[in-house]
Amino acid sequence: MQSELPSNLVNKIPVTIINIFSVFQKAGFEIYLIGAGTRNLLLGKKIVDPDFTTNATPEEIQKLFPDSFYDNQFGTVGIKIGDEVFEITTYRTEQGYSDRRHPDKVSWGKTLEEDLSRRELTISSVAVGPNKNNQLEIVDLYGGMEDLLKNHLVKTVDNPSKRFSEDALRMMRAIRIATQLSFTIEPKTFQAIQENAGLINQIAAERIKIELFKILKSDYPADGFTLLLSSELLEQILPELMEGYGMAQAKHHIYDVWTHSLMALKFCPSSDPLVRFATLLHDVGKPAVAKGEGEARTFYNHEVVGTAIASRIADRLRFSKDEKNRLLTLIRWHQFTVDEHQTDSAIRRFITNVGKQNLQDMLDLRVGDRLGGGARETSWRLEEFKKRLVEVQKQPFSINDLKINGNDVMKTLGIKPGPKVGEILNKLFEEVVEDKKRNTRKYLMERIKELG
Repeated sequence: MQSELPSNLVNKIPVTIINIFSVFQKAGFEIYLIGAGTRNLLLGKKIVDPDFTTNATPEEIQKLFPDSFYDNQFGTVGIKIGDEVFEITTYRTEQGYSDRRHPDKVSWGKTLEEDLSRRELTISSVAVGPNKNNQLEIVDLYGGMEDLLKNHLVKTVDNPSKRFSEDALRMMRAIRIATQLSFTIEPKTFQAIQENAGLINQIAAERIKIELFKILKSDYPADGFTLLLSSELLEQILPELMEGYGMAQAKHHIYDVWTHSLMALKFCPSSDPLVRFATLLHDVGKPAVAKGEGEARTFYNHEVVGTAIASRIADRLRFSKDEKNRLLTLIRWHQFTVDEHQTDSAIRRFITNVGKQNLQDMLDLRVGDRLGGGARETSWRLEEFKKRLVEVQKQPFSINDLKINGNDVMKTLGIKPGPKVGEILNKLFEEVVEDKKRNTRKYLMERIKELG
C-alpha cells in the first residue's frame, strides 16, 4: 500500500532529513526513512536516531557525502551532518544465519519491496520517503500502519519462528519495542518467542545488555520484565531472579521475592537504567540464604550474598568497571537502617560505604523497595535520615578536610616529615569529628603548638 504522507506529519520531519531526501532524489536515487524513525513520526513523536534505506550502493552514497564512513559488510554508511551521524543502508537481501545473529551472505537489493521483506516486524517495515513526483509517501506492504496506529500490535513480517531463528536478538527487540510502546505482542509471535527462547544464549552478552537497558529506560520497565518472564526469556538471561519466584516472605512483605523485586522496579523513582537494575536485583541473594518456611522465613545476610551474585551477572553481561561498581555498591548497602538514634559516626560510615555520588540512587532504591513491599513511600524516620545525611556531609570526612595540613605542623613545630606529623593530624581530626566548629585554621594552629 502506498499513500501520501499527511501534511501535519510532513511538518514534523526535521529539515536535516528533508535535505537528505533531496540530495538522493536529485542524484536519481530512492531514499526512505525506516524503522524507529518512521514509527515515531507516525505516532507524532520526535524522530530520534533515524535510519534510512536506499537503492544507492555504499560507494554511490559516499560520492554524495565525501566525509561519510563505511566499514562494514552490511551496506550501512554513516554520514555526518553537523553534530549528528545518520546511518543509511543500501537495499539488501540476506541469506543464512548460522550464528543466529548475522546473515552469512548479504546481496544488494534493487527494490524497496525486497528490503522490506527482510524486516522483522510489521511496524518496523513502514517506509516514508519522496516519490517520483517529489511528494512524501508512505509505503506499507505488511499492514504495519494498522498494527501501529489501530491494533497496537507487535507482529513479525514473516513466519515468526523463521524470523527468530534467523536472528535470536529479534525476540528481545520484540519485547523491548512492545514495552516502549505499551503494545501487545501478537499471539503467534509470542508463542514463537517461547518456543525459541533458548536461542538467545547464542547472542553476544553485550547485545542482550543493550536491549535490557532499553527496557529498563522505558516508561514501564516492570511490564517489560513481566513479558520477559512469561516469554521464557528471563530464565535464559537472568536465571538468578527465577529462584525467588513463589518464595514467600515474612513480616511486612505482601509479595513473594520475585513479585516484590518486580514491584520495587515498578515504583523506583530513578530513571537511570542501572539504578533500576539494582532495584530489581536488590534481593537476588534471598533464595540462597533462606531459612525456615513461609512467612517465618528469614534471609540474613542476603545483601552480602546478593552482591556476589550480582557480580557474576555484571561480568556475564559485560558491564563496564564503573557500572559494576555502582551496581554492587547499591545492592551491598541497601539494607541500611534509619534509626533516629544513630550517631554521626554511623551516618558517616554509611556515606563512606555508599559514596556521596550514590546517595540519591540508594534513596531511590529504598523508595522502590518500600513501595514494592506494600509500605508507604516514606516514613518520618526516613525523612529524618535524609536530613542527617545533609548535615553530616557538612562535617569533615578525612584529614584532607582539615583547614591545616602536614606542612603547617612541620613549620610550626620545626620538625621534619615523620610519624609525629601523622599523629598530630590524626589527633586534630578526632577533635574536629567531635565538634566540627573546631575546624578553623586559628583553632588548629593553636592546638598544633599545644600538642607539639
